[in-house]
Amino acid sequence: MAIISSHSKSIVTLALLIVLCIGSSSNANANAQLSPNFYASTCPKLFSAVESTMRAAIAKETRVGASILRLFFHDCFVNGCDGSVLLDDTSTFIGEKNAAPNKNSARGFDVIDQIKTAVDKVCPGKVSCADVLAIAARDSIVIYGGPDWNVKLGRRDARTASQAAANKSIPATTTNLNQLISRFSSFGLSTQDLVALSGAHTIGQARCTSFRGRIYNESNIDASFASTRKSNCPKNSGSGDNNLAPLDLQTPTKFDNYYFKNLISKKGLFHSDQQLFNGGSTDSIVRNYASNPSKFTSDFVAAMIKMGDIKPLTGSKGELRKNCRRIN
Repeated sequence: MAIISSHSKSIVTLALLIVLCIGSSSNANANAQLSPNFYASTCPKLFSAVESTMRAAIAKETRVGASILRLFFHDCFVNGCDGSVLLDDTSTFIGEKNAAPNKNSARGFDVIDQIKTAVDKVCPGKVSCADVLAIAARDSIVIYGGPDWNVKLGRRDARTASQAAANKSIPATTTNLNQLISRFSSFGLSTQDLVALSGAHTIGQARCTSFRGRIYNESNIDASFASTRKSNCPKNSGSGDNNLAPLDLQTPTKFDNYYFKNLISKKGLFHSDQQLFNGGSTDSIVRNYASNPSKFTSDFVAAMIKMGDIKPLTGSKGELRKNCRRIN
């Protein structure tokens, strides 16, 4: 048996510590490079350009802000917040737009194009599509009457996308609570983050195909609510698949805490929604948010900032796309 001297052991230990420090510091540096002031000198009119375009888009079609917010979620959950969800398929990769969670439901790409055009008019070639999407998501919430916050910026755009990664990473509406907790945890998001971010379902609409199973097959659902949803969502697949229903029946275009009140009343539209209030570990968080809207909004903002920090491309990584739909 080989004998390792104490001096050799010290060298090995030191080397391991250096490797660990380099690894952790590189992750920290990626997030540290994100800053609300990233474009302060290079694009001072950035925020006004995004907001004015976003307000015009929502004035034209009320639900599109919710669609933009959903795009940001789906972008960050697939290899980080890198604008990959915006890419069209190419001869070298199959993108995320036609992945199961996005096909026939991901929308708002034209609005991102409009915002990118508006931004490039005031500061050509300075701002990434990933950052445009992050700001537009925040502005959508504000326009719907929700909280405001300083968006951390400095992301660069991915040069590829992955349909397989999207299929694997984005939780389906049929996901159970333990699977949701595990999935969010894999991105560094806590159970509280999961519940707070799910509160985004206080706005927007969903297709019949995404909640048909819940309204026809589940028992932990308010009977009157189920009956209302069935009136516009036939039981048989292939009939009315694209018919829409609001995620929040009371205030579908206002960012508030009614989503959580609905869960307590067993009026969650998705199976994954109602899982948050079904006798499990998240019931207490739902009750807290239902009775304390300011707690919900503060936790939501913190979770959005945290989600926006998922694996950003910074520095010389990636690129600044000219067209958000394709690489340069």
